[in-house]
Amino acid sequence: MSRSPRSHCVRPARPQPLKHWRLNMPDNSFAPPNLSVVPVNANSCKPFLLEVMVFSPEAGFKFQVSIERSCESATKAIWKLVFDLYKIKKNSSEFDQIVHVSYRAENEMQQRQIAATATQGVSPEQAKRLITKVHPAVKDLENAQNLSAAELNKRKAKVRKEISKAVDVVKVEL
Repeated sequence: MSRSPRSHCVRPARPQPLKHWRLNMPDNSFAPPNLSVVPVNANSCKPFLLEVMVFSPEAGFKFQVSIERSCESATKAIWKLVFDLYKIKKNSSEFDQIVHVSYRAENEMQQRQIAATATQGVSPEQAKRLITKVHPAVKDLENAQNLSAAELNKRKAKVRKEISKAVDVVKVEL
């Protein structure tokens, strides 16, 4: 009995069609509960967080600057400069976050300046302000829970002023 050379080969299983979730726009009534589907177009706002600078201004401290874009509506972006201050743990090489500051642009010009920082990076003049002005002001908030309300508000106002100035040094075209 002669066997053909292919008779001992096993045929691969036939591929099965993929199963898809049925998405019923716009209410997503057929979508799984942990999924959100939103129609988008060229002008849609897409939120993100971008780390633009990490620096150690003095022994035992470091800070991280990020640019955050959140969305007020499907087409309206809100730009923020985020400043996180860290302090080294005692007898360790790890850091604990001690202060978080999220600065929301105060006007349309600052919106564009913060957006420009996301695309161009931190300028030397901006970095100098973050290191010499913003960092000390934020560091003064380290023990905010022990401050009186009046003193806390005074220190927050200083942080707001210094971050605003750091944003304002960014050059953007009108």
